[in-house]
Amino acid sequence: MEVECIPFKETGYFSQLICDYLEQKKELAPYYNRFPLPGNFSDQIKEKSANYPKAHRKVLVGSLNEQYKNVEVSGATKKNILALEKENSFTVVTGHQLNLFTGPLYFLYKIVSTINLAKKLNAQFPDHQFVPVYWMATEDHDFDEINYFNLHGKKVLWNKNVSGGVGRLSTDGLDEVFGIFASELGNLGYTDKLKELFQKAYLENQTLAQATRYLANALFGDEGLVIVDGDDKNLKRLLVPYVQKDIFQHTPYEKVTKTIKNLEKISADYTIQVNPREINYFYLKDNLRERIVLKKGKYHVLNTQLDFTPEEILKELEEYPERFSPNVVTRPLYQEVILPNLCYIGGGGELAYWLEFKSYFDELGVTFPMLMLRNSALLIKEKQSDKIEKMGLTVAHLFMKQHSLINKKIRDISNIDVDFSPQKKVLEEQFKQMYELANKTDKSFLGAVKAQEVKQKKGLDKLEKRLLRAQKRKLKDHVTRLTELQNELFPNQSLQERQLNFSEIYLEMGEELIPMLLNTLDPFSQNFTIIKNK
Repeated sequence: MEVECIPFKETGYFSQLICDYLEQKKELAPYYNRFPLPGNFSDQIKEKSANYPKAHRKVLVGSLNEQYKNVEVSGATKKNILALEKENSFTVVTGHQLNLFTGPLYFLYKIVSTINLAKKLNAQFPDHQFVPVYWMATEDHDFDEINYFNLHGKKVLWNKNVSGGVGRLSTDGLDEVFGIFASELGNLGYTDKLKELFQKAYLENQTLAQATRYLANALFGDEGLVIVDGDDKNLKRLLVPYVQKDIFQHTPYEKVTKTIKNLEKISADYTIQVNPREINYFYLKDNLRERIVLKKGKYHVLNTQLDFTPEEILKELEEYPERFSPNVVTRPLYQEVILPNLCYIGGGGELAYWLEFKSYFDELGVTFPMLMLRNSALLIKEKQSDKIEKMGLTVAHLFMKQHSLINKKIRDISNIDVDFSPQKKVLEEQFKQMYELANKTDKSFLGAVKAQEVKQKKGLDKLEKRLLRAQKRKLKDHVTRLTELQNELFPNQSLQERQLNFSEIYLEMGEELIPMLLNTLDPFSQNFTIIKNK
């Protein structure tokens, strides 16, 4: 195994906002609490200790024991759940949708980053206990985002008409998906193990939440991972005071809206990930999850006949807190209210929207967590690694846009110089003399000289492109091999981790995959990791 790293900024796949955050640009300092460096965790521990209610620990552990009652729990996970009742224990958290069979490969990277951070903190602060947590997004309702995964370039899809929170969905119909999955696997490598994992997770559990818990527990239970389902009445009860402030005072809406305007002033390149609503909760019941809106003095549940007066909705909240489901703006708050959490580990898009939230956390008196960019990796097989070496490519080359990479390599291997930069320089020198002549004689000719310079430069550009195209045709075999290799490593011109499912790698590596990731990925690294199988 050979490991190389390049800065996230140099990959071309991370936003300006995230690159600026990683560089700790001073303009972004008001939008996060502490940067996730080892030396900053001590102060984060003190702040969370002071602000996290002791009573929440007992509720949390009670709910976790209930959620795990029908699950085969590892000794490490049992120990971590029990530890959460103690005041010297804290969590580090990642969250993810209930993607079918984990969805994209980066699901593993999120959890590995979280487990490894907990390990490092346990070593750094031996008097404390740090627990890695995976928060299941069981209340999401975007089924189309989670009902498939990619395998060998094909989409394995679960077709089903659904409504409501996805965690409550029945696993009926997944036997057909299993059949497609099993046939696509064939008899390669660790086929039987993958079939068994899918079968036990999805065909022997009744709901998608239960299936996802089984799967994550099977993959990471030995590492002590604790899995939290927020669709829980007792946990929701802890959120009630904050739901009231959202519904009646619109605190998140006002604060986040102001933050967005401030971020846009810092840079036009900052892409805003989420926009708050005046009310940031859904009404969740049975197969229903619809937004709550204020309409003619009443609180109306969209696409239903349900209406509540202010007194009625307050009563509903007190009696049935489980029916109030946070949206993307308030779900992070819910997490930080119920967990003794220090740090959230997420992808670039997630951290971008977390950076919008600090002001409303401050207003509500909830400690804002540290924000850590999860590990990202490119896994390169042995044959692919050999091809890279034979083609004389570097890691940095792999991340180039395909047309730029092809043009570069054509110039490198061509016996004809396909770079007209010297000719353009000569042309500029010639026109410099013409500008001087026009200045001395008749300045009205300056525009005509400029127009002629632009025309001739464009002519050279066209000739250069034609020559490049001719060389590409001549070196077609090299271009084809280069294109095929990059398409393998960056499917659909996207990061591998966003396209491939873990099962494709597992077929080759089996049970060595997760230990290899745990031993290789460093949560404190601010680099993209390339892992070559040699």
